[in-house]
Amino acid sequence: MIQRSSATADNRPVICQVLHSLDIGGAEVLAAGLARELSDRYRFVFACLDDEVGVLGNEFVERGIPMKVFYRQPGLDWKCSFRLAAFFREHKVQIVHAHQYTPFFQSLLARLAYRRPPIVFTEHGRHFPDSRSSKRVAVNRALLRSDDRLIGVGESVRRALVNNEGLPEKRTETIYNGVPLKDFQAVNGDAQLRRNVRKELGIDDGEFAIVQVARLNSLKDHATAVRTLKRLRDDQVPAKLILVGDGEERSVLEKLVASESVESDILFLGARSDIPRLLAAADAFLLSSISEGIPLTLIEAMGAGIPIVSTNVGGIPEVIEHGVSGLLAPAGDAETLATHLKSLWQNSEQRSRLAENGCQRAVEQFSLEQMHRQYVEVYEQVLGRATPTRFMADADKISATANSH
Repeated sequence: MIQRSSATADNRPVICQVLHSLDIGGAEVLAAGLARELSDRYRFVFACLDDEVGVLGNEFVERGIPMKVFYRQPGLDWKCSFRLAAFFREHKVQIVHAHQYTPFFQSLLARLAYRRPPIVFTEHGRHFPDSRSSKRVAVNRALLRSDDRLIGVGESVRRALVNNEGLPEKRTETIYNGVPLKDFQAVNGDAQLRRNVRKELGIDDGEFAIVQVARLNSLKDHATAVRTLKRLRDDQVPAKLILVGDGEERSVLEKLVASESVESDILFLGARSDIPRLLAAADAFLLSSISEGIPLTLIEAMGAGIPIVSTNVGGIPEVIEHGVSGLLAPAGDAETLATHLKSLWQNSEQRSRLAENGCQRAVEQFSLEQMHRQYVEVYEQVLGRATPTRFMADADKISATANSH
């Protein structure tokens, strides 16, 4: 990170990140990363609409970064919007960066009371099923300003913003999610780490370890992952399914696991902060979602050199080319997912080829440095300033180094 001098610290433009919460999730990880890596240039404050600050938020609380929880009520909560406007005014916010649609909508309403800040809106995914509402389209168009910036984390998300939210196509762009690939590349091929982690998890040498990293949420459809594992075991594949993440579906899934009699073959690890280490133990990565934007966990697994089997939904085909950098199946299709995983178990050459191609794809398109550089460009354009050449040069240097490995 570029260090700032004390003489310029107070002159940093203030950016308010507006989210549902700062617990672990794709939007939250992106927002937290921007605040960490770009704090030399911008002063960040956080507004959490719904929940306590969560795991990621505690880090910023300890650093003294302003943060407020608004406890938004269901439906149209004007009181929340007025409190949010007061927060913008208190901190002299110059850019509002809203993550996901509800924070964007609340920020639009807040701006009726505090007209100053332009809004950068990043949509990370879409509800399922995704449909167009003429009322919502009318509100979006009425409240949008010409200096607002509209971003989808993938092309499929961008199209949904245009088609279902009625946002102007010429002003709606794509910035792909990025991850700190060096953290994941570091575990790629580390045989000793693989042995150590597998031993910790109780996975034998001959067992085929499948990792899925995702919130235990209905949109991630872990039930299909459980049924996929059941099919593999019935087909005599010595597979273990390692579920990393927590959420409201855990008790339902535990009952399903018991009813399918696969308790000894599925590990619930809960929320973890050592994802790169856990991926080192994996033979394959599974994602069984029924709806996705551009999932960070998929890119992380690619960076770690793990072959991917995933459902073909949302922005996933923008990340994975079937048969080249992974294997895809229709949502809810446990049989095809199991067939793909069995193929990987049987064919080490296929595993290596998909893993190598996936890692290269992650470096070329989904690096953290590239994503941060694009957001800096957006922020600077909104502020009416030229893109900072020093940051751009540093980002290019970092990206070139990543591509050389």
